Amino acid sequence: MYSNAMSSYESVDHMTMPGRGIEAAVLTKAARKLRECQDNWEIDDHDRKLEEALKFNQRIWTIFQVELAKNDHPLPKQLRSDILRLSAFIDRRIFETLASPSPEKLGIVIRINENLAAGLRGSPSDGE
Repeated sequence: MYSNAMSSYESVDHMTMPGRGIEAAVLTKAARKLRECQDNWEIDDHDRKLEEALKFNQRIWTIFQVELAKNDHPLPKQLRSDILRLSAFIDRRIFETLASPSPEKLGIVIRINENLAAGLRGSPSDGE
């Protein structure tokens, strides 16, 4: 019941949120999923949850890559280029973690997601 209520809230919240707010919320959710895996590495269905969290992150970063590669994207070209390089690093780390899982490999992706989300919100990262 709680998860249904939470899903409903998130749907309404996202409908009223501006673009950067949605991006920040999605990055925060992605970081939270990875942190849950990192903090609960020894649980029984860990492999399934890790794969789900990594694929969720990969989808997000793939969407960013597609959007940032558009010539008419409003961000300055250098900033787009920097974020695209960062996304390539994220891709490599996700594939490395899928191939050889370890909780330590998740830390940098979590921090990048949290810091980028904080920047999109215009606030310092609070490690949500």
